Formats: sequence, C-alpha cells, structure tokens
Amino acid sequence: MVKRIDRDVSRFRQIIRGKIKKDLKKYITRGELIGKKGKDLVSIPISQISIPRFRFSQRKMGGVGQGEGDVGSPIGRGDETGAGSAGDAPGQHILEVDISLDELAEMLGEELELPNIEARGKKSISSEKNKYTGISDTGPESLRHFKRTYRQALKRQIIAQNYDPDNPMIIPIREDKRYRTWKVTVEPESNAVIIYMMDVSGSMGDEQKEIVRTESFWIDTWLKHQYKNIETRYIIHDAVAREVDKETFYHTRESGGTIISSAYKLAASLVEKEYSPAEWNIYLFHFSDGDNWGEIDTDECIILLKENLLPKVNLFCYGQVESPYGSGQFIRDLEDYLPEEEKLVLSEIPDKDAIYASIKEFLGKGR
Repeated sequence: MVKRIDRDVSRFRQIIRGKIKKDLKKYITRGELIGKKGKDLVSIPISQISIPRFRFSQRKMGGVGQGEGDVGSPIGRGDETGAGSAGDAPGQHILEVDISLDELAEMLGEELELPNIEARGKKSISSEKNKYTGISDTGPESLRHFKRTYRQALKRQIIAQNYDPDNPMIIPIREDKRYRTWKVTVEPESNAVIIYMMDVSGSMGDEQKEIVRTESFWIDTWLKHQYKNIETRYIIHDAVAREVDKETFYHTRESGGTIISSAYKLAASLVEKEYSPAEWNIYLFHFSDGDNWGEIDTDECIILLKENLLPKVNLFCYGQVESPYGSGQFIRDLEDYLPEEEKLVLSEIPDKDAIYASIKEFLGKGR
C-alpha cells in the first residue's frame, strides 16, 4: 500500500516540476544555476509555495482572550534605543529545490521540442543496466510486489482456515511480503564527444564568455541525457589554438588577433587521431565574435570544414556572440560558402536572452 506521505511527496514534486518548466526560459538565461551544479543534481531557486493552513475569522466573537482587559507586564523587554519602525510588507521567500540533470534535460527537451538524437556508431564499451527478473521474500519496501504479497496472504489464510468468503478481508503479515529482484545486464552504449572551441581574443569580454558558459551548460545537459558515455574537450584560440581544461576555457582572455583556422586545424587533428566517426558521435561547437583575420583565413576555414570536419561529425554549430565592438563577417561567409550543408548550424547570440533560441537552433535537428 502506498503511504499517504509518498503520494504527497510525489504531488509536491509534480507541482515543483510544473513551476520550473513554466519558468525554464528564465532559468536558461541565468548563469547562477551553473554554480549550484553538483555531480548529478542542480539547485534551482523558486518562489516559496504556500501551504494551506487554518485562519481565524475576523468577526467579533466571544472566546478566550476577548473583551476588555488591563495592560500586562512586559516580559523580556528588549533594547528600546533602536531606530526605525516595524515594517508591514511581506518578505520574499525563496525555496531552493534539487533536481536531477536528467529531469532538467527532459524539461529542456519538452520546452524546446527537441527531438531525440539518432545516435550512430558503437564503441567497444558497455554499461550496466538493472532488469527485474524474479520474486524474493526479502527486499526494500519500494520494490514490494503487491499482487504477489496479497496472493501469498490469501493462500496462508485459506490454509489456516481464516478466510471468510462472505467477509473477504486479507491482511498480509511479514512472512507474506514478496519483492521484485533484478539482475545486472551489460549493454553496449553509443559514445559521443563534444569539442568546444572559443575565441579568446581581446574583443571577447567577460559578458561574452558568460553567454558561452551558460549555453554550454544546457548543451551538455541535453547531450549527456542522450548519451551515457560522453567526453568533452576544450580548445581556445586567438591567433593560435591550444587545448585546455574546462576551467581555463571559461576564464582565459588574450589580447591578440583572431585566426579561426588555427582552432579548426586542432579540432580536425583531435578527430583524426582519437575519434573515429565509425565509433563516435562527434559534436563541435565554436563561439566567436566573428572578427576573423582576413579573407585568406576564412577561405582556409571553409576548406577545413568541407574536407576535414563536416564529413566526420554529427553536427558543427557556430555561435556568433556580439562583442562590445560589434559582430564580424564570419557567420555571413559561412552562410554564403556553405548554404546547403545540413550538418552546419549557425546562430547569432547578441545577448543572454538569445541563448534560448540558440539552443533550439543548435539541437533542434536531432542529429
């Protein structure tokens, strides 16, 4: 029998889920969620939910404490030297709830209407999956098999001649309880790698990097929901490119110029050496303000995309973030030179409010 408290908790979680989903667009554009991310959970601040309670009637009625009376003696009088008066406005109550990244990804998929990704390739790795296969007389209450339990209780009462067909009351005891059991099965898993590339030249400031950081969090959340085995690599570039760790990726700022082809060459080298398209699902995300060094380098980028990257990846996403100095020409060049490339997705991200639409543009094809 499901306890009432379990039903209440389930209903409470549904209410919370509804409130989070309703305000998901707001949460997507706010970066503080990333700082509250744990290994498998993220804390989300929501408005306090009011719990029903009894309220006394305002009508003048007799009862305890009604009528005339004398002023009582003060108890525990405090310091009377303080300035100001008591406020009459309600405070703002904020409740933080923990929600799993899988739940968050499901809500993201529902809200943005993202299709599930059609994975390709298998790598020689496997994952463990629990499959319920039998019945035991011991186990946790959460796995109790109610039908088997009552069947066992009925058999016991019939054998003991305690069963009355005219008053069919069946009361299970401890020995009657039956529980589902499971065994661990090993299944092959699709593998995926995400390679993030970001322009860190002088024109990319902290605000632009925060946009990249926020959007990357939601991209990670969705792709990790689709793939159980995923690797992430980070490349930064100005006039030269280098691979770095996650912390360096989001907090490095250089003062040099921009040569985008340097990042594409390094990404192509990583894919060639470590990520065979036959075994890996490959996702590349590049963020820049689009101010590339001359047409010569843009031409080289187009060649690298056509010959080395697009044939091997599931998706190549380019997000052009508007910097204080404006946006460059690179996204227009990609539109002109590669208009028919289905694996290439372009998105302009002028500010944080544009992150929502950008994620939908990047992940909306289900590749």
